[in-house]
Amino acid sequence: MKNQITPCLWFDSEAEEAARFYTSIFKNSEIQNISRFGKEGFEHHGKPEGTVMTVDFIINGQPFTALNGGAIFTFSEAVSFQVFCESQEEIDHYWEKLTEGGQESMCGWLKDKFGVSWQIVPAILPKLMSDPAKAGKVTEAFLQMKKFDLEKLKQTSA
Repeated sequence: MKNQITPCLWFDSEAEEAARFYTSIFKNSEIQNISRFGKEGFEHHGKPEGTVMTVDFIINGQPFTALNGGAIFTFSEAVSFQVFCESQEEIDHYWEKLTEGGQESMCGWLKDKFGVSWQIVPAILPKLMSDPAKAGKVTEAFLQMKKFDLEKLKQTSA
């Protein structure tokens, strides 16, 4: 098995829609498999026969599973996905696509239209934060931002 850890995202009934949304945004992405509920187990899951149960998909080379498990659980910021970006164009792309129908937050955080939390982060940020001489000024700068402004961060750390 190539990847030993695959995040499983629990949706009410939007697993296929979410997987198609994510694979449309990220490169190196695809839907791999869609499984459907049978008549067995209806008393437990309550989903009509033939509706989507799980979707196995890959985004940016990372495998995921989306599960239509019902409205029992919802997403929170306690788990988020970090997307490290090399350029402002990448930051802008992911920010625009993932906030469509979703919600912007601070410091590169957002929630997409399904409630999944993402961090759209300049790839250079960990390096800037590891330099004690720059970390304070960089932190002060990004605490004022919703979407990261790569040029402002670079200017702050110069």
